[in-house]
Amino acid sequence: MGYWAILSGVEGNLAAYEAVIADIKLQSAVEEIYILGDLVGPHPDCEKLVQRVRNPRQGELQPQVCKGWWEEQCLILHGVGATGDASSLIQKYGVEIVELLWKSVSRQTVEWVRQLDFGFHDLDCLLIHGSTLGVDDELTPETPAPQMLDRLLRGEAKTLFCGRSGLAFQYQVQSGSMTSSITTLDEQMLPYAIAAQPCQVIGVGSVGKLPEIAIYTLFEPKANRVQFKTVNYTVTTSY
Repeated sequence: MGYWAILSGVEGNLAAYEAVIADIKLQSAVEEIYILGDLVGPHPDCEKLVQRVRNPRQGELQPQVCKGWWEEQCLILHGVGATGDASSLIQKYGVEIVELLWKSVSRQTVEWVRQLDFGFHDLDCLLIHGSTLGVDDELTPETPAPQMLDRLLRGEAKTLFCGRSGLAFQYQVQSGSMTSSITTLDEQMLPYAIAAQPCQVIGVGSVGKLPEIAIYTLFEPKANRVQFKTVNYTVTTSY
């Protein structure tokens, strides 16, 4: 079994994506490419990027893409999201970025985004943008261990790959347990303990967020080995 190349946070940055794809071609035995959300973003090259991802060149792998935070914002803006509230986007980035996002992502791309998966289960791994709680659930190296363990147990995975923070990190939990109980309208069940074997959360980095620096992850499932790859590229489009 070969490697997985795992990306996130491209955010419409075609130059960064091309640099990463070129680097992936230099790696031996990459068998899968995953893009864990935030493929789209408020960038003038966004539509070109989406077409590039959807139509790989001869000899290139077809990336598997799941929804991220920016995809969710696009759905909200076009009135097809889980909610119609764009207040978090406005508060975080302002009206100008909202307008740029609207112009950067076509209705055709929005319809494609609607069909994307929320995440992927492969072997004993969960690959997702945030966590099973939502695309906005941001896990970082400072996240408390009980919270990390909770996300791993919810995802029923030994390894959770996530991209929401944009950080590249490996967070290992050697062992642990949590106490859980269920309350219904009729009664409350007695608490019970859930034990966890050694597991880990991997932040896969960000391809397009940092100017001229793209970070992605290589993972070898058979050896459970993680490598963080940094690729330098030249910015050809500005906004």
